[in-house]
Amino acid sequence: MRPILAGIDCEYGILVEGRGAEDQVEDSQALVESYSDEGCFIGWDYRFENPRNDLRGFQLSKLEVDPNDAQFDVGRRQQSSIVLRADRVLPNGARFYNDHGHPEYATPESFSIFELAALDAEGQRFVHRVGQRSGMDVKLYKNNTDYHGASYGTHESYLVPRRHDFEAIYRAVTPMLIVRQILTGAGKVGGEEGGWCDFQLSQRADFFVEPANAETLWRRPIFNTRDEPHADPAQWVRLHMISGDANMNPASTALKVGLVKLALWLLDAGTAPTWPIEKPVRTFQTVSRDRTYEYRIELDKGNWTNAYEIFESYFAAAEQTLALNEEARWTIDTSRRLLVALREDWETFRREVDWAAKFHFLNQIREEEGLSWRAPILQAYDLEYTNIDPNDGLFDALRDMDEIAKPDFPDLQIPNSRALARSLAITKFKPHLSNVGWRGLQFGEEFVELRPDLAYPDSIRRLDDVETFIQSLKDIHASI
Repeated sequence: MRPILAGIDCEYGILVEGRGAEDQVEDSQALVESYSDEGCFIGWDYRFENPRNDLRGFQLSKLEVDPNDAQFDVGRRQQSSIVLRADRVLPNGARFYNDHGHPEYATPESFSIFELAALDAEGQRFVHRVGQRSGMDVKLYKNNTDYHGASYGTHESYLVPRRHDFEAIYRAVTPMLIVRQILTGAGKVGGEEGGWCDFQLSQRADFFVEPANAETLWRRPIFNTRDEPHADPAQWVRLHMISGDANMNPASTALKVGLVKLALWLLDAGTAPTWPIEKPVRTFQTVSRDRTYEYRIELDKGNWTNAYEIFESYFAAAEQTLALNEEARWTIDTSRRLLVALREDWETFRREVDWAAKFHFLNQIREEEGLSWRAPILQAYDLEYTNIDPNDGLFDALRDMDEIAKPDFPDLQIPNSRALARSLAITKFKPHLSNVGWRGLQFGEEFVELRPDLAYPDSIRRLDDVETFIQSLKDIHASI
C-alpha cells in the first residue's frame, strides 16, 4: 500500500456585526489581510494551477458562477483575483486565503489521517485567533451552508497516480462518497433544495446536481473532475473531493479521509468493489434524509442494496487483498463498530459522530421545549455547534461536558511531507524566497520542485544555509 498524500481545505462561514452578504467578499479579504505576522510568506505561485482542466480529458471554456453570489458583484470595485485572495503561506506550510468570500485554511499535506485531522483542528484554532486579533467584530463557523441557499466547501485532496483514468477512479470512489456521510456527515436542520426535512446527515447533499463535473461553485457534483494536480501532471492526479462536510470532531475528519483512502488503495490493487448505483445524486440526497437508518440504494436493472452492504464490500475486499497498515485497520474497525452502534448503541454512536451529536442535542431541546423542527431556534443552535470560538461554540461545550468522545490522536507536528520543505523555506530562508506554491519553491531565478510522494528526512531541519537546503531538495526530487 503506497502512502497517500492528502490535505483538507476548509472554507469558513463569516459573520461580521452590522454587515451583510453583499459585504462578505470584502470582509473575508480584510480578515485574511489582517494576518500580517512576519513569520508568514505573502503571495502564492499560480503558474501551475488551472481549475478548468477536466480529468475526462478536456478543458472548460469557463467555470460557472453562483448567480446568487454574482448579484453582489454588480457595481463593485473590481480587483484582481490575486489581490482578492490575499494569500498567506504559514510557518507550518499551510495556506490561508480568501476564497469567494470565505477565509480558507488549507492544511499542510500529510500521509497520515490522524496527523491530518490534527492539522485541520489546528487550522480551526488559527482562524479563530486571526478573527480575534483582526479588530473586526466577527464570528466564524466551520460549516458548509448559510441556510439561505448558499454553500461553501470543505475540499479534500488525494494524490493518485496518473495511470488511473477518470472512469476507474469514479467507479472506485463514488459509492464510498455516497455512503460515508452516514459516519462522517456534519448534520443539518432542514433542507435547502428538494423540500423540507427535519434533519439530515449531510450539509452538502442538497447542493449536488450532477454525478461528475469540474464545477465547484454551481452545478456542483458528487465527484469533482477538476484536473489540477499540484504536482507533475505526467505522473499525478490530485483527486479533488468537494462532497464532504466540515467536521468539528477530529475523529470524523480522520474517518472521512480514511474511507476515501481505503477506496484508493483498492483501486491501486484492482480490487475495488463495483456498485452500479442507478441515480447517484438522488441516492446521495436520499441517504442524507433517511431517518429509518435503512439506507436503501437503488442499482441498475431494478436491483437494490443498502449502505451497510456497500461499506462491508470495501472492508472485506481490503482485508482480502491488501496488507493493511495501521490507519486502514483503524478505519475498518472504527467504521464497523460505529455501523453496529448506529442500530444497537445510540449512546456510543452519538458521542463519536458529528451529525448524531448535533441531532441528539437538538432533539433534546426540541422535546423539552415542545418545539417543531421548523422552529428557528433549532437552526440557530445548529449554527452554534460549528462556532469555532471555544468560549461560545456548542461543540466545544458538549465536549467539555463529556457528551462527545475525545479521540486519542498523536500530538500535532509539521508533517514529513513536502509541507516540511515549505515550512523550513518560510521559517529559515524567507529572505531568499520569491514565490511559494504546492508544487515547489522559487528562489530567485531557480525553481525547486517538491516531490509529493516522498517522506522528507528530518536531516533537512538542521540545514542552515540556503544553498545546501536547495541542493538537498534537488537530491530528494531526483531520488527513486
